[in-house]
Amino acid sequence: MTQLSIKETLVRIATAAPVIPVITIRNITHAKPLAETLIENGLSVLEVTLRTECALDAIAIMSKVEGAFVGAGTLRSAGDIARVRDAGAAFGLSPGSPHHLLSAANSAAFPFVPGVASATEAMEAAELGYTFQKFFPAEASGGAQALGGLAAPLSDIRFCPTGGVSESNALSYLSLPNVVCVGGSWIATDEAMLAGNWQEIGARAKEAADLR
Repeated sequence: MTQLSIKETLVRIATAAPVIPVITIRNITHAKPLAETLIENGLSVLEVTLRTECALDAIAIMSKVEGAFVGAGTLRSAGDIARVRDAGAAFGLSPGSPHHLLSAANSAAFPFVPGVASATEAMEAAELGYTFQKFFPAEASGGAQALGGLAAPLSDIRFCPTGGVSESNALSYLSLPNVVCVGGSWIATDEAMLAGNWQEIGARAKEAADLR
């Protein structure tokens, strides 16, 4: 895969599809068929969370699947940034936006989407150049109504809300002027992956890709 600039990477994340599947890989054998299924059904930007022992290996495998654009979620330290980059991740996301993590991503020139849950956090991250942010946990932080309220005063910031976003409420977020995509774990569930039900996952992916 040709290495993209930070700006090009963030544009690709924001415009590839309305939904980024948030994935937790518990069985490494699921990584390749899952990536292939999601891509075949219109979702090429994937977030693999660092919540399991095989997450880095999963990122490495999925990054090699043609058409995949794989990011790592749940980044918490500079060490995480180095590890996921070495594994092949094209970008990273975090549940928060501590200054040390923003500085580490900036120093590493690593495309990064910080997590924010308030206007203050959003403003602080934007001051350091991060104007594409993850609104997390979205539903617990006031949902679409709260995020929509930030659109006018923070008109230069765009968001990808995650956390409680589902197929039933995704459109309420996607209709907001400051939302470019959402992240959700409803597409590739633990149950569907455990059963190897790629057809079900593919159908959910296709529906998600057609949202707007």
